[in-house]
Amino acid sequence: MITPENILMLFGLGLIAGFINVMAGGGSTLLLPALIFMGMDAPMANGTNRVGILLQNLSAILSFKKENYSNFKISLKMALATLPGAITGALFAINLSNEAFKIILGIVMIGVVISMLLPRKKVELIASPEGNRSWKVYIAMFLIGFYGGFMQVGVGFLLMASLYYLLRLTLDYVNMHKVFIVFFFTIPSLLIFALTGNVNWVLGLAIAAGTSTGAWISAKLAVKKGEKVIKIVMIVAILIMAVRLLGLV
Repeated sequence: MITPENILMLFGLGLIAGFINVMAGGGSTLLLPALIFMGMDAPMANGTNRVGILLQNLSAILSFKKENYSNFKISLKMALATLPGAITGALFAINLSNEAFKIILGIVMIGVVISMLLPRKKVELIASPEGNRSWKVYIAMFLIGFYGGFMQVGVGFLLMASLYYLLRLTLDYVNMHKVFIVFFFTIPSLLIFALTGNVNWVLGLAIAAGTSTGAWISAKLAVKKGEKVIKIVMIVAILIMAVRLLGLV
């Protein structure tokens, strides 16, 4: 499983995934199936992928801060609400059977594609890192934490939708908070996977080298050009992997 070819491939996929995750979300739809197709069981793939997720978001946080886009006080308040859900979700994931995980992953990946194709409703946005906070946001954070601890795939889309529609934040502030929140709840979930022996650190660090680089670049750029092309390529790749995971071909 640990070969130079696999390490190089995971670095390349990690680079793309890190860039996509900060820009929008869904990068794990490239990495999780790749790890499973390499022969990893579901919990090991799920845990290994989180090494890249953790360092990717740390890189993005530092990049946003360098661009003077940070408000750790507000980000932390929302991130704390995700912790109970993230811990519960991770414990649930490590006890799920391999076949059940593949089926759920395949269905989630198709759901991610559908969400990418749906038109976005426009709302009146607030050009502030605080936005329109209410109790609904913290309930959403708890549920997103559970999903992130359990699956991770597509959690960026859920966070972006919550911060966009509930807080009515502009995209720059949405992404600023998103990377901090994901980084924060990934810490306990990765710890659970690691303590149960479900992390391949060599391949995880290969992914992390790619995701950190991609995340740094993505946070630096206001990405508009090329987004449609990336979305089309992602949709095709995700559909192919989802069909294979579901055993339809």
